[in-house]
Amino acid sequence: MSNRTFLTLHSIIYAFFAFALFFLPGFLWQNYGVELNDRYAWFLSQHNSIFLGGIAILGFLLRDVTDGTTIRRLLTGLMATNALGFIVTLYAAMIGVFTGFGWSDPAFFAFLAAMSFLQLKKSDQA
Repeated sequence: MSNRTFLTLHSIIYAFFAFALFFLPGFLWQNYGVELNDRYAWFLSQHNSIFLGGIAILGFLLRDVTDGTTIRRLLTGLMATNALGFIVTLYAAMIGVFTGFGWSDPAFFAFLAAMSFLQLKKSDQA
């Protein structure tokens, strides 16, 4: 897949979760077994959408970059971000914070980290 297609899809996925965490945090977190008890927890969910949305925006704005160094750094950054997401959400699932649909987060981040790695290797060969 082209870098443009990969970055567009990656951005759409992150934008979806950013909107869901901002507008539907009670519904979304309930599926993971996480309860939002007060307005501070609700706000932290919405605050988290800043970073997910930012990743979506950066990937979308840089989807047409052809400079080898820049695309390599962008894909490396996305791979590292997704790997960090995998570690944090796997920890949450292992200690029982995430239940129910919580197994999907580590799987989601592992998938995106692997896809970022494959895209990086493909870009290195081009």
